[in-house]
Amino acid sequence: MISRDEFFDRAPAWLEYFAHALRKLGAAALDLLYPPVCLACRRAIGAHGGLCPDCWRPVRFIERPYCTQFDADLAAGETGRMVSPAAVAFPPVFARARAVACFDDGPARVLVHRLKYGDRGELAAPMGRWMARAGSELLDEADLLVPVPLHRLRLAHRRFNQSAALAAAIAQVSGVPARNDLLTRSKATPPQVGLTRGLRAKNMQGAFAVPPELRFELAERRIVLVDDVMTSGATLNAAARVLLRAGAKQVDAIVFARVVQDS
Repeated sequence: MISRDEFFDRAPAWLEYFAHALRKLGAAALDLLYPPVCLACRRAIGAHGGLCPDCWRPVRFIERPYCTQFDADLAAGETGRMVSPAAVAFPPVFARARAVACFDDGPARVLVHRLKYGDRGELAAPMGRWMARAGSELLDEADLLVPVPLHRLRLAHRRFNQSAALAAAIAQVSGVPARNDLLTRSKATPPQVGLTRGLRAKNMQGAFAVPPELRFELAERRIVLVDDVMTSGATLNAAARVLLRAGAKQVDAIVFARVVQDS
């Protein structure tokens, strides 16, 4: 028989084991009610929040060597060159960017479109976990996550901001706080689809603002912008420029998908 003091000394380990068992039981019950399915094709899989083998294989994950600024794949033999030709020709305002995968006609595009337009908010959690993994080195140095905001008219039409949902998921994994109030969309910009790089940049001029009363919260802070897709970088550049002018020390970016070939 153990003493009262020994019992309470051992209690935390016992309680931890009990809590772990309850979590496993709860997960099993959840699997019975909502069997895990592939995020892209809805085929049955072994665990929640993943892709089936047929959807995993075609995803073009962005891996090293990649451009440290634009996060685009570098060509074979360019392992010594860490900046892509696009970053040299069009230097970004943000310091670094990281993405999970290339935005093509595969599962990456499906996930982005379902999150953005298909009322599939539950996709933000697994997508955010992948983004946190892809941008881990940025998050290790970050003070704040700032999602790219929607204009209030577009937010009213779409009902939620997918970038804010992704930022919340990244915050939960990384512990870096997400702030949705530090950057606002001050201009309703037309869609960027089909625009050239120059027109995209022009389209985003004056699109963002930092509330004057919150500028002090950006002073000397390392900010990570969060968005779903990066094409030319015009949106992230415009947002980063405003944050830097407001006093941020550095601005990086994490997106789920990257359009590698851009006109």
